[in-house]
Amino acid sequence: MAATDIQKTISAVWRIESARIVGSIARMVGDVGTAEELAQDALVAAVEQWPRDGIPDNPGAWLMTAAKRRAIDHLRRNDLIDRKHVELAHELDLHATHDDTDVDTSIDDDRLRLIFIACHPVVPADGRIALTLRLLGGLTTQEIARAFLATEPAIAQRIVRAKKTLTDANVPFETPGGEAIAERLPAVLEVIYLIFNEGYSATAGEHLLRPELCEEALRLGRMLTQLLPKEAEVAGLAALMELQASRLRARVDAHGAPVLLADQDRSRWDRLLIRRGIVALERAERLVPQRGRYTLQAAIAACHAQALSVEATDWPRIAQLYWELLGIDPSPVIELNRAVAVAMAYGAELGLQIVDQLRDEPALRDYALLAGVRGDLLERLGRHAEARAEFESAAAQSLNEKERELLLARARKQTDKGLSISSV
Repeated sequence: MAATDIQKTISAVWRIESARIVGSIARMVGDVGTAEELAQDALVAAVEQWPRDGIPDNPGAWLMTAAKRRAIDHLRRNDLIDRKHVELAHELDLHATHDDTDVDTSIDDDRLRLIFIACHPVVPADGRIALTLRLLGGLTTQEIARAFLATEPAIAQRIVRAKKTLTDANVPFETPGGEAIAERLPAVLEVIYLIFNEGYSATAGEHLLRPELCEEALRLGRMLTQLLPKEAEVAGLAALMELQASRLRARVDAHGAPVLLADQDRSRWDRLLIRRGIVALERAERLVPQRGRYTLQAAIAACHAQALSVEATDWPRIAQLYWELLGIDPSPVIELNRAVAVAMAYGAELGLQIVDQLRDEPALRDYALLAGVRGDLLERLGRHAEARAEFESAAAQSLNEKERELLLARARKQTDKGLSISSV
């Protein structure tokens, strides 16, 4: 295998396995920051050894074993080792003698614990979310900054401060109970939501989708519904993710290129996930009379999921649901989404008026979707030269290769339309 292919494999394995590894090591050493460093050491070892020795049969287990060995060494160096750790080291040696299939049956619980620990109230709210996205989602600082519409240095500082705060407070590695869960739940839900969003539409890289992140967010969301069956927003978030995930197979073509909603083959939408989402949405709406932000977004997703086509979609209802969402979660991004729904329900001109009011929003200054939506509305209004400029601007702002290719293709299409009109 070529060196570049090995590096890509290492990166892919790390994205999938990093949360399990950090969670397991944090349980051993009792410190999230140290656990991340030890897991990173195991990653460095893979980068050094796999090109020379080949990729192991079970690369995830190899990384876990390497990280645990470093955790044991760390405990020894700090005189924290006891009989339990000696036995663990012996067991680890026995596994390594036979194969690389080290198994930890508590790993799933570790990942859930990791979220609640990173979202501890001693850590400022923005630091909780940034740290958890780094540890659980495997997101880079750049990707987290994009999700927050913030700068990379600011996000990096948040993560460093969050880890130091947890260490200084000596926060135990355990899932909280009672009131502590309720206190941390909003941050936990936001983290899972952002992990799913990064999987559904990757901020950067060669691929539009990162399905492993969607799967991890879905798994965590389903686990939370079992842990907290009477929390409406837990059910609402689960519903939203199920409904959005139902479209994943139709969102890209055979070459990985994005497929716009209007062009998607709806027969490829996963009907089982849609049914699961509708059931979860109905449960969320039964639990409380006032719908929260995730339940409202799930209701919007349900409008799409149940429509046979873009034209048959209940766009007035979607526009109204976005208006309700703005009432509890005012955000320029939500207002931009409302503009799309208004344009579909009442005409592109009205939608464009809303979009134009957002052009001076500081948070949307480098937001590719703003220019992309404006280009789409200008195209529908026949203003092709302006539409081309907006699509080119959106392409320049996008960090995702597939998204950029789509935007440039749409820009070129405007030239063709303009020439066609001028020749008539």
